[in-house]
Amino acid sequence: MPNPNEGQNFDAQQAVENIAAGNEKQPNVDVQADYEASKAYSISEIDQNEMGAEAAKAATEPKQSLSEPESSESVETGSTSDPDQYRQMAKDVNPRL
Repeated sequence: MPNPNEGQNFDAQQAVENIAAGNEKQPNVDVQADYEASKAYSISEIDQNEMGAEAAKAATEPKQSLSEPESSESVETGSTSDPDQYRQMAKDVNPRL
């Protein structure tokens, strides 16, 4: 079983040994600079202008026309809180009760 503190493959192991022996320079990683550079690629040029908005709208609009839903009127049920009505309703749904 490989040691997690060591390289997992031959290339990684060779790099670790070469750096330790002084044959290779240790890579310098500047995360903040890389992050700032990546921001330039996060939004494409077309998305930064009006053409991008139009292209996005054309790509996402539905291909068929959608009808508006009809308005529904709510009907007042007039709750009576009568337990016998609920029992009868339960019997209608499940006659074994």
